[in-house]
Amino acid sequence: MAKVTKEAALLYHSEGKPGKIEVVPTKPYSTQFDLSLAYSPGVAEPCLEIEKHPEDAYKYTAKGNLVAVISNGTAVLGLGDIGALAGKPVMEGKGLLFKIYAGIDVFDIELDEKDPEKFIEAVKAIAPTFGGINLEDIKAPECFEIEERLKAELDIPVMHDDQHGTAIISSAGLLNALEVAGKNIKDVKIVVNGAGASAVSCTKLYISLGAQLKNIVMLDSKGVISKDRTDLNAQKQYFATDRTDIHTLAEAIKGADVFLGLSKGNVLTQDMVRSMAKDPIVFALANPTPEISYEDAMSARPDVLMATGRSDYPNQINNVIGFPYIFRGALDTHATAINEEMKLAAAHAIADLAKQPVPDVVNTAYQVNNFTFGREYFIPKPVDPRLITVVSCAVAKAAMDSGVAQKPITDWESYKVHLRELMGYESKLARQLHDTARVCPQRVVFAEGTHPNMLKAAVEAKSEGICHPILLGNDETITRMAHELELSLEGIEIVNMRHPSEAPRRERYAHILTTKRSREGFTFEEANDKMFERNYFGMMMVETGEADAFITGLYTKYSNTIKVAKEVIGIREGFKHFGTMHILNSKKGTYFLADTLINRHPSTETLIDIARHADNTVRFFNHTPIMAMISYSNFGADKEGSPAKVHQAIEFMQNEYPDLAIDGEMQVNFAMNKQLRDAKYPFTRLKGKDVNTLIFPNLSSANTCYQLLQAMDPDTEFIGPIQMGLNKPIHFTDFESSVRDIVNITAVAVIDAIVEKKKCNQ
Repeated sequence: MAKVTKEAALLYHSEGKPGKIEVVPTKPYSTQFDLSLAYSPGVAEPCLEIEKHPEDAYKYTAKGNLVAVISNGTAVLGLGDIGALAGKPVMEGKGLLFKIYAGIDVFDIELDEKDPEKFIEAVKAIAPTFGGINLEDIKAPECFEIEERLKAELDIPVMHDDQHGTAIISSAGLLNALEVAGKNIKDVKIVVNGAGASAVSCTKLYISLGAQLKNIVMLDSKGVISKDRTDLNAQKQYFATDRTDIHTLAEAIKGADVFLGLSKGNVLTQDMVRSMAKDPIVFALANPTPEISYEDAMSARPDVLMATGRSDYPNQINNVIGFPYIFRGALDTHATAINEEMKLAAAHAIADLAKQPVPDVVNTAYQVNNFTFGREYFIPKPVDPRLITVVSCAVAKAAMDSGVAQKPITDWESYKVHLRELMGYESKLARQLHDTARVCPQRVVFAEGTHPNMLKAAVEAKSEGICHPILLGNDETITRMAHELELSLEGIEIVNMRHPSEAPRRERYAHILTTKRSREGFTFEEANDKMFERNYFGMMMVETGEADAFITGLYTKYSNTIKVAKEVIGIREGFKHFGTMHILNSKKGTYFLADTLINRHPSTETLIDIARHADNTVRFFNHTPIMAMISYSNFGADKEGSPAKVHQAIEFMQNEYPDLAIDGEMQVNFAMNKQLRDAKYPFTRLKGKDVNTLIFPNLSSANTCYQLLQAMDPDTEFIGPIQMGLNKPIHFTDFESSVRDIVNITAVAVIDAIVEKKKCNQ
């Protein structure tokens, strides 16, 4: 990971628009009528409804998804009491994390007030604005009183994340580390170095999980907190030990099973770690310098189970694994509090998640083959997309079970879908594709069975019930790779097409292909040689009905694949060309882009075929095509080159398909802006309509457009390329396709096969 320098950090916060967050309107505002609804006079109506029914604030305002991140800047990160204003970048950063991980909006509020009573009154005064309050970076012991009072006096969830966030995540880590070490939390000896807000909250939650107070020793800057000390506040007194034989960390840690550090760097020595019990658990959470470095701890004791607060070492205790989803579950149930039951539910949910197979997106982010539960992975990674559903649902259920929820959730599957869609992890279209494919899974051949992504995709598609996978490739290689990636091949067929046992099938395929293409120069010998190639062999499996669909493209050049598809499968009757389409799912809607892969310099005839294919394909996905054929000029303004080809294609399509909403040639801005288009060109067949299908004049413009959109907006989902116009379900990927991309294409291929079979049976 690149080193964070002062210059880079200051530039990040200052360049462009200063800061890290902004307010974005969620309703239309482009017309005077919109503004009249947004403000005067229309805004009076929701005001009056809320006056009559205060709970309607959740219905008519952003309250239900709005959290206040509030601080007085007295304990900012490792910087100490730097003041409210200086702490603002941290509070903005917290707001950013709430948004990107849980879709929660935030106002950061910095109160220049150190008096707990005045601070509490200020927060209470602004509380009606928010659905929840996240207290941040407030020093101990004042933070305890502030949180306790606000929780008691407000009817919305309040949480001091410095206390409870670390407590919840470290509790999840402790449960799993103890499981790996084979130890029981009721029996272990725990040493806590640090006695601030985080340390106190962590230790109390450990006790809630079963740790025994008599087995816990806590230290502050003066040494062991013992009952003979007279300088202890109420929080420290609770943890005071009656042991008189220990005074220092070195003395306290001898024989300990667990060390929790929330203090300062380099206070735990290698000799201290060596003095701990077998399979010691060391959580060195001081930032940025841990109480002991990962390297020193592992060198001292190879059997140590280690966690830090840093992302460059295994098992990071990171509050972002918890607080966004805890508030998400609390907000969605309109909870009146975040109570102990909700915190424990979050800890258990996080712990359990680490034991589940890890999604490919997580492995890719950390550039590893596969995380598996054990010494180097007992806490989920912050990028794990399952956290939003697993933790939020656990917290929401606990809120309901403990009686603090005002809005119960009744359909948990729908709630999970809502959360995935909220974060862009799943679109309605992708879910519909998967659900449809699961109704009647088909036999799908995966050409590059030895490619890690295709192998993972086949296994995932099988586990999701989308298809019955057939992997092409060397069976020994595939089996070895699956073992290395810890993938189960149960129920998955492997075909080693080059093995001698497959010679009869290769010869049979060669005879069929020779007969089909004999007038095109094919000989049996040539066809037989081709059957050693994955694309020829796999497509022949589909051609002969021994499989239903075929996925290829991770290794093979498109030009070669296109040639094979034409020879083996052929183009559908009534067409001379085939093409591909990408589907774009954005906040503005679903769009279909063609041809993004096959036809480099299409003629007028080719553009007509692409438009006809696009019409069929868009309807295949249950949308009515509203089609614009794109160019760099509008409606005959340029009489030469590609505009002329598009113009001629439009003339043909409008004559032959009078009911199809299609027009052009037009520039893309007119295609996408109906007000602009209708005002300038009121004669078009698209008047008053929102275009959802774009046909481009050549491959360069189509491919560039979708690649640019994909690069500019990573939150927009792309599905494709989707084949249009071949006789059988042959679908393509490319070398950059992720596992999820391939699974999505597999679902499309399965549905394509289902539809194809229905046509044949009619």
